Amino acid sequence: MRNKFDRQLSQLNTELVTMGALCEEAITNAVKYLTDNEENSKNMCLDADTQIDKKERDIETLCLKLILQQQPVAKDLRVVSAALKMISDMERIGDQASDIVEIAPYVAKKGTLGETHIREMAEAAIKMVSESIESFVKMNLDIAWLVIEHDNIVDDLFDKVKRELIKSITERHDDAEALMDLLMIAKYFERIGDHAENIAEWVIYSITGEHRKRPENKESSTKGGIG
Repeated sequence: MRNKFDRQLSQLNTELVTMGALCEEAITNAVKYLTDNEENSKNMCLDADTQIDKKERDIETLCLKLILQQQPVAKDLRVVSAALKMISDMERIGDQASDIVEIAPYVAKKGTLGETHIREMAEAAIKMVSESIESFVKMNLDIAWLVIEHDNIVDDLFDKVKRELIKSITERHDDAEALMDLLMIAKYFERIGDHAENIAEWVIYSITGEHRKRPENKESSTKGGIG
């Protein structure tokens, strides 16, 4: 019975890594579309979002099977419960990448992107998503805490972008609409960072049973895999 449970946990690992990679793909192509306005980048982002939605349903089904058929207890149950929470955040990341490509053409036409730190925000958000999934797969507290700390970088960049855009809006009224759209895109990247932070918090819960409480004498956790 335990062997079957371990195999299903390993499958859960694989599915989550795949879903995380799709999230990275969606964000990356959203940024490319924002930069080059090529239709292929938009289509790849939207396709990744569709796959993310399907992967959420697949993982949800797998988690429910693990709970109902295997009846996990203690840490195993926390891992499965955390995975259910994580896929909800990953699904929202896909949605927000799609929202970005819907707005992007209006921004690209005005050429306002180069005036801000929004590319840095995008790179930081992608890094957070990638490392939050890595922290779950490796069951590594150190990586999870780094993701949470990294959210401050995304938040600071958002504040910087916001100040830049407000200044531009007051100086160039003709571009105000495109600049407001760009501010909305920056907000989506900030939210993506928040979702990655949520994933890292659920990793911490799955390992410790506690919600986001850094121990005073934190020890590194480097155990690979789940189970």
